[in-house]
Amino acid sequence: MARREHSAAELRRKLAARGCDPALAAEVIEALRAEGWQSDLRFADSFVRSRVELGHGPLKVRFELRRRGITDAVIEAVLAEQAPDWTALARRVCRRRFGDGPARDRGDYARRWRFLAQRGFDSDQIRSVLDEG
Repeated sequence: MARREHSAAELRRKLAARGCDPALAAEVIEALRAEGWQSDLRFADSFVRSRVELGHGPLKVRFELRRRGITDAVIEAVLAEQAPDWTALARRVCRRRFGDGPARDRGDYARRWRFLAQRGFDSDQIRSVLDEG
């Protein structure tokens, strides 16, 4: 926990992997939460910030947070608080990868679309970036 924030679910999995009794693990995690050492909200905030810096879109960020045991309510609260401009981020990521010019042909357009989709951007964001030329 000294290197980065952890979600409660991550801590539960790590303790279980080390053979810790699930009841004891739950008790320890609750004590950490009560002392302010563990917070899913703080974890999600840090996680979203780091993923936005890496150029990941909202679909991928939501998926990864759910995989780490973060509830939809916490996810939406953090995304609403940070309110990243996903289309601008998709534009930056696309320009960094493909340069400033528009897609040369349909194949290039499809390649850019797949790239942005794999990064976790939705179809409206992708279309907005690719159709602006």
